[in-house]
Amino acid sequence: MTGQTATLPIRPLTPDDVDLVCHHRHAMFVEAGKDAESLARMTPAFRAWLAPRLADGSYFGFVAMDGERAVAGIGLMEVAWPPHPLHPDQDRRGYVLNVYVEPAYRQRGLAHTLMQWADEAFSARGLRYAVLHATDMGRPLYEKLGWSQTTEMAKAVEAVRGA
Repeated sequence: MTGQTATLPIRPLTPDDVDLVCHHRHAMFVEAGKDAESLARMTPAFRAWLAPRLADGSYFGFVAMDGERAVAGIGLMEVAWPPHPLHPDQDRRGYVLNVYVEPAYRQRGLAHTLMQWADEAFSARGLRYAVLHATDMGRPLYEKLGWSQTTEMAKAVEAVRGA
């Protein structure tokens, strides 16, 4: 896929985009108020996790370019999930992550455009249901695009002693 917003071309992520995706993810979490210590541990672990997935295509997505500069991006995955009332005949879901627009490029419709590209990519893969975790900043956009909150809850599970 190739395309363009009103002024910026969009291209698919490639395996060479590891640093870019890591930068966007780190910046996204900084802006969401996550602490520096957890981010210092997360970013190298994420890089190690991401590289093989970009290479094999199980992590895919798109980047908006201003000349040679990547100014916005979105990551996508197809995840195994048991059939559910919201997708009773499918054993997988789309997953959106790492939506990020550089501050100087915000309010130009880039995130909106990238989310539309995500819908098209999921549809092309036959995925009829997708999920994401929204930051406070992103929530209004996602709601405008038809996303709604679910009843999902989360909990950090402590490591078993001796493990």
